[in-house]
Amino acid sequence: MRFLIVTFLFLTSCSTDMKITDFSNNKPQFKLEEYFNGKTEAWGMFHDRFGNLKRSFKVDIVGTLDSDILTLDEKFLYDDGEKDTRIWTIRILGDNKYSGEASDVVGKAMGISSGNALNWKYKLNLKVKDSTIMVDFDDWMFLQDKGVLINRAEVKKWGLNIGVVTITFLKLD
Repeated sequence: MRFLIVTFLFLTSCSTDMKITDFSNNKPQFKLEEYFNGKTEAWGMFHDRFGNLKRSFKVDIVGTLDSDILTLDEKFLYDDGEKDTRIWTIRILGDNKYSGEASDVVGKAMGISSGNALNWKYKLNLKVKDSTIMVDFDDWMFLQDKGVLINRAEVKKWGLNIGVVTITFLKLD
């Protein structure tokens, strides 16, 4: 029993949570408003907490920058033929901080960038078959060379991981 307690304390004290400042020196520099201004394509997958692929999709995105507001018009096409749209209104707050709203986002998404990374946190009303559940997103984006942006988002309900969304974006213009 003592061994289990010591092991538990050791494992919980070794936190590996990423911090946005961990990426401050990484290149290329990621500026959300520069990357998404114009046309972008993306391909994504949702895996459940057991690692099973549940859904894949393609997204066509058109971004429009007007002063300190970035509007993203996202058109989703899922592997089962379903189509969906999400329109983000993102405010550029300065100091690499952002707030975002969309019709299925509860409250505001809050984001911060540093180096080649951006971290978004928000609550989302997620459609699941014929119902909707509110989930938490912890979204990490990492800009790579040649306009490739890799996104990994943990999806949680009541603090428990229910899945991971992985998306690869390609800047077109």
